[in-house]
Amino acid sequence: MSTSKDLFERSLKIAPGGVHSPVRAFKSVGGTPIFFKAAEGAYLTSVEGKRYIDFCQSFGPLILGHRDQDVAKVVHETVDLAWSFGACEPYSLELAEWITSRLPWVEKLRFVSSGTEAVMSALRVARAATNRDKILKFDGCYHGHADALLVKAGSGLAGESASDSAGVGRLFAESTLVAPLDDEAALEKVFDQHKGQIAAVIIEPLPANYGLLEQRLDFLKAVQRIANAHGTLLIFDEVISGFRVALGGMAELTGIRPDLVTYGKVIGGGFPVGCYGGRRDLLDLVAPNGPVYQAGTLSANPVGMRSGLATLKKVEEHKVYASLEAKAARFQKNLQSEFDRLKAPIQISRQGSIFWIHAQVPGGVIRNLTQIPKDHAMKFKELFHACLDKGVYLAPSGYEVGFIGNAHTDQILDEAVEKISQSVKETHG
Repeated sequence: MSTSKDLFERSLKIAPGGVHSPVRAFKSVGGTPIFFKAAEGAYLTSVEGKRYIDFCQSFGPLILGHRDQDVAKVVHETVDLAWSFGACEPYSLELAEWITSRLPWVEKLRFVSSGTEAVMSALRVARAATNRDKILKFDGCYHGHADALLVKAGSGLAGESASDSAGVGRLFAESTLVAPLDDEAALEKVFDQHKGQIAAVIIEPLPANYGLLEQRLDFLKAVQRIANAHGTLLIFDEVISGFRVALGGMAELTGIRPDLVTYGKVIGGGFPVGCYGGRRDLLDLVAPNGPVYQAGTLSANPVGMRSGLATLKKVEEHKVYASLEAKAARFQKNLQSEFDRLKAPIQISRQGSIFWIHAQVPGGVIRNLTQIPKDHAMKFKELFHACLDKGVYLAPSGYEVGFIGNAHTDQILDEAVEKISQSVKETHG
């Protein structure tokens, strides 16, 4: 059988960087990517036959773990019924009714195939509803790879942005303003300098794409208050946090009702599904009801719809959020105790079943990019490979978070604590 090294060498010849999503290339941690041939529960199995405790969990969708058997039965049933219709079917209706019956801020929704597509569509709705062109995002939040959102903070005027990717046109970059997280005064300044121009402010209420940047509730409420005062729509990007930190995501935990919200990952049960939803009047602007065009050949794919619904039903019926909170809190406590025992200047931050390992910082919480230690990536690189050698798979970037799923038993988590602490001893000893 081919090794990971063999497969990567072949892949480099036909795919950019040998991968189909950049972080998989191990560029930020170095070395050759592991090629996996199978997954089950809390484990990945490489093509070489080695098993790894998996804390990547496909970057978040697998809240029940890989190939949960109850969900697998539904997937197999669906594959025997249909693969794709391109027509009306009952499965998306059932999932949509389940979501809207539980989340009062989602009065209507539209299914798409990815988080990027959901965000792109929500922004189009916001521009149509307000008849404004500009969007405001925050430095440290990632909203997919649509052109208007691949921007970073520029210099000079408040909110000025610059392209964060080659190929993003100047006009796209100029249409998006950027503000720092955790800074109400800076946010007020951006709005004051662009009065009547901002269609929507979009934020990850739990930023989890550049580390885990936990936000103050007061700041999130200020974002809503300032947006409302300026006639700007509030969009919560809960592609990661939605149905992961709580059934209602951060909107539930904060009590903040966004105008529009985007979901993905968990709602597909491991298949490519996203959605955007929110106020009825806003969603009624979407074709065929209204003038905002959006369509998708594989939107509401039956396998993803039924897998997602089976996942969400099991999560609710089995009280998985309470179980995950207990497991994750115990994991955090035990791992931090090991870090402290080893006198390693490391900490583990956590929100629900999402965690991030990073250097100790004053106050213990990192809320914006300026607070991330400069040597974080280098230190994580060493820890990543030490963990990998011991059979623990963390996401291959120091700025990606980790996920605990229902399949991670206390026994598996205890084993992971031991292996991670051994790795820390080697890299920080």
